[in-house]
Amino acid sequence: MLELSNVKVDIQGSRILNGISLSVAAGELVCLVGRNGAGKTTTFRSIMGYRRPLSGDITFDSADLTKLPTWRIAQTGIGFSPEESEVYADLTVAENIELSTWTRPTGRPAQERIEEAYAVFPKLRQYLARGGAQLSGGERKMVSIARALTLDPRLLLLDEPFEGLSPAIIPLIAEGVASIRAMGKGVLMAESNVHHIPDYVDRLYVLERGELMFSGSLAEARRDRDVMRVIAGEVEVTH
Repeated sequence: MLELSNVKVDIQGSRILNGISLSVAAGELVCLVGRNGAGKTTTFRSIMGYRRPLSGDITFDSADLTKLPTWRIAQTGIGFSPEESEVYADLTVAENIELSTWTRPTGRPAQERIEEAYAVFPKLRQYLARGGAQLSGGERKMVSIARALTLDPRLLLLDEPFEGLSPAIIPLIAEGVASIRAMGKGVLMAESNVHHIPDYVDRLYVLERGELMFSGSLAEARRDRDVMRVIAGEVEVTH
């Protein structure tokens, strides 16, 4: 579904992404792994239209995304859960999750989409009337992903879904991601800690200083000493 080909992005005259190429198919979980500052969030923001590539192609179902506004990209069927979650503090959990059904009508009834989100994260049913400002970091993350789901997307972008979470909440997020993948949706997930990547990942790309240095399976990455050292911050790749 999603294809990036030789994408280059500059920010204030500095090259942040230098020729990124990756793909995500329906029903795949693909991870973009890299240390903080490697370019993961810039990749996601470029897909969503917050950043315009200097060159290269970004397509979704063969449609060019590079000149579309963000709201149009969302309406093509791409949901985005940012690293900061960005849950609305003055809305309840229920209102936050319903929000996407107001902004992207589809052929599926809104209630069906909402129930699907709660099936992925059933714990959220306990907090329907709770305000966004009253949630823990893990609860905000679940709300953010559930809200992206009610958009009824075919592809989900999850930026650092496990970052800063307590060990008790990480399995709930991982189970939710597995459920989303089982629905046949594509998932592109950014992660800085290779140990947080679920074992059921289909493929991963390792990003270092704006360039891809590895593409393959999780098992292959774990056997590659250079890849593991770069992710751990022990060495840097020089260009």
